Amino acid sequence: MTHTLKRTFAMLFLAVFGSAILYNCEPDPDSLGEQLFDKDAAVGVETPYDVIAYNISNNDSIRSDASRLIAGLNASGTSVGVGVLGSFTEGQFGMQKASYVTQLRMPVDNFDFSGPNAKVDSVVLVVRPPANTMDDTYYIADSIKAPGAYDRSDFPVGNETVAVSIDKKTYPVRKYGKISKAMTINVHEVTSFIDTNNDAFTRSNAPVVTGDLLGSAVFDGNVSTVTVTKKSDNTNLFTGNLGFRMKLDNNFFQTRIIDKKGKPELQDASNFIRYFRGIQLSVSETDKYLFQFSPNDLEIIMYYKYDKTENGTTTHPQTTLKFNLGSSNAHIGKYEYNRPGSFTAILNSANKVTGDQKLYVQGMGGPSVGVKISKETLSNLRRELYDAKKAIVGAKIRVYVDPLTFENKHSVEGDRKFTLVPPMKIVDGVKQYPFTSDVASGLPMYYYGKKTSDKPEYYDLTVTKTLKDITEAKEFSAEDLILNLNLGAFVKNAQGTPAGAQYTTRATEMNRAVLVGNDNSDLKIKLLVTYGTKK
Repeated sequence: MTHTLKRTFAMLFLAVFGSAILYNCEPDPDSLGEQLFDKDAAVGVETPYDVIAYNISNNDSIRSDASRLIAGLNASGTSVGVGVLGSFTEGQFGMQKASYVTQLRMPVDNFDFSGPNAKVDSVVLVVRPPANTMDDTYYIADSIKAPGAYDRSDFPVGNETVAVSIDKKTYPVRKYGKISKAMTINVHEVTSFIDTNNDAFTRSNAPVVTGDLLGSAVFDGNVSTVTVTKKSDNTNLFTGNLGFRMKLDNNFFQTRIIDKKGKPELQDASNFIRYFRGIQLSVSETDKYLFQFSPNDLEIIMYYKYDKTENGTTTHPQTTLKFNLGSSNAHIGKYEYNRPGSFTAILNSANKVTGDQKLYVQGMGGPSVGVKISKETLSNLRRELYDAKKAIVGAKIRVYVDPLTFENKHSVEGDRKFTLVPPMKIVDGVKQYPFTSDVASGLPMYYYGKKTSDKPEYYDLTVTKTLKDITEAKEFSAEDLILNLNLGAFVKNAQGTPAGAQYTTRATEMNRAVLVGNDNSDLKIKLLVTYGTKK
């Protein structure tokens, strides 16, 4: 995966790529085309044109393997992973439930458990949030709850108990959905072999079968750090980094892991992932909230004792085994939907000829929107260009959020991110995923218009250079007039450069929106073109 992304960077590196994708202001006309006029001789005239916008059903399925569960790349080129867990039900889009499936591996081949007669004390799963970034917030760092340290006199350390001081700091995770806190997280054994060579196991509706319940816990919507300090000498006994910890079944790990010491099942990673095929994290409820976590930072820690004999004396020291759940394992974001019949009917009857009145767009395999410039509109544009001797100074597609049926009350404006891309093309048998000419030229992809007293929130999708390229081309195909609008953002490297148009966060994007399409209101989707003319 890392090699593929690095190669993509080399091929698609954009020398001039604006770091700001979203601007919360009304834009001035883009500067493209201004060089065609004498200084101070251009007059901007904005002309509206109809476009055709329609819903695209993605069959509630999306590629969601490890290569797509990413939010970006760090300075070393390693992917920063993001997964989604939870459930949420609302009237427009119905029920959405997100589970997560991963393989796991032993830390080393043919592990010997430090000595004979190993016995499990406890097993803990730790779910951690990703680190907050300038673009994304995963936990609310400024909502810390730190009641102060408290004492405990019977904290177990080896074969004894000691007096300790425990300091716990708690932060709420960023939620999409209802504000309720309690949600039950379940961990099941996976009984299907996750075959990464099978395309079915790269998608969000992968045919994964689960077996034994390994653990269950109530998640209160918070992640915590914990520090345990020994009272007698102030030494640190335990530091738990930010996360949510839940207990797993001791007996399962005793019989399925420790009791297999020296047997073929633990001999190497290839044998192990066919023996213990993985785990699935899911939630019991259907109407709570979705939240994001870091899949490569998941931990399963097995605490166990073993016999140690020295100078004729046998002791039972405690140690740990940490399973590897990181990027070397196959991951799948598994998503389920229960759609209202009205929603399904709208998607099934999408009208690519005259467009749909309402447009539904949702991440994680939900629907997208197609936007098409008609040949009639293109002819009008060409007449302005060649007959009236005008030039395109700026062009944007304005689309409003539907004020009657939808309000983005579950997210703030910074969370709502879109990508606008041409359809995938196949050239000489090779799939190609192009950027729009505007994005490739470093122009902002869209501008956000805030809700005011007289109009709802809207997005202006930048298509200045895209439209110029089409209108000035002697030949073009029907696909040149189509753009796809999706929720999510381009995956970027540490320098802010997108990895490629095919690498987006759509597989983990929790947002959704209802937009105004081709209805008869003043809010209908429009192409707004600004021309420059001689005074």
